[in-house]
Amino acid sequence: MASRQLTVDAAFRAFGDELGFRWVAGRDGGERRLTRDAEPGQRSRLLGPLNFNNPHRIQLLGRSEARLFTQAGHLDPDRFEFDLADTCELLLVSDDLEPPAPLVALAERARIPLFVSSLRFNELQMRLRYLLKKQLAERRIIHGVMMDVHGTGVLITGNASVGKSELALDLVSRGHILVADDAPEFTRIAPNTLECRCPELLQDFLEVRGLGVLNIALMYGDAHTRTRKVLRFIVHLEAIDGDDPEALADIAGDRISEPAAHREILGVKIPERTIPVAPGRNLAVLVEAAVRAQILRSGGYSAPRDLVEKQSRALAGAATRRDPHGLPLTEIPR
Repeated sequence: MASRQLTVDAAFRAFGDELGFRWVAGRDGGERRLTRDAEPGQRSRLLGPLNFNNPHRIQLLGRSEARLFTQAGHLDPDRFEFDLADTCELLLVSDDLEPPAPLVALAERARIPLFVSSLRFNELQMRLRYLLKKQLAERRIIHGVMMDVHGTGVLITGNASVGKSELALDLVSRGHILVADDAPEFTRIAPNTLECRCPELLQDFLEVRGLGVLNIALMYGDAHTRTRKVLRFIVHLEAIDGDDPEALADIAGDRISEPAAHREILGVKIPERTIPVAPGRNLAVLVEAAVRAQILRSGGYSAPRDLVEKQSRALAGAATRRDPHGLPLTEIPR
């Protein structure tokens, strides 16, 4: 999946105040795009200090780099091992320094935006890298309802009309928190971490069949909604025929085995539990129990393993006990 892109003009609007940007030259290049995408076989080079060897998309200049070009008095394009105009999307000077005249001329000639930041070089590099990582991270929208249940980020999925929104409303009424309904957006913010964010237009709203759109924040209070949460667990609702015990058994599987199902989203594996939906089943209680069990599993505890070990210890103890006739209790006297 290709990563997201961000124009230089959009980056100036998004980060300008926080990073103290001034747009000095190259205003015609505002549509240049910042991206993590790289050519096949090459490593993406998004951000780094300006030098003659590495074609970073954003070339940073601190005091040392600015002094180099100031002393040179001119900028010789032949010194670069790459075409700066084709590989660089943004020139960025730190410490509120006055950009060297040759760099300003290059920015105007090649239509490369040139910003000056009031931040010191190391702080600018660190904060800009963090902001770009979040902005350009891979994203995916998954149909479902994102909830915060017992402090755990839970995505509720299932076919249309299976009762996802009704379940979410029941969970909210029991004190849990709504994150996003219908179109939660997921971003991989770390190698094994997915963050869910609620689209701004959908914040606080939940659509329930028969009731329409509800504003959860106004009905239950601001504490019952939030805008983001890390995803830790998926609950998939699957409708079954309540009169068919075999359908329930097929979904439940081996009742004493450790749940191992998971779903991969943006390269991250998330534990998933399927809950059968049938008349008379209290889904809110089942979800709460599933989440509590998952919290215990993530801490290293396994209820099925605990049960099997207790049974094994009980059988081993029974085999050593004997009745008044001297026979093991597990044997029947003739």
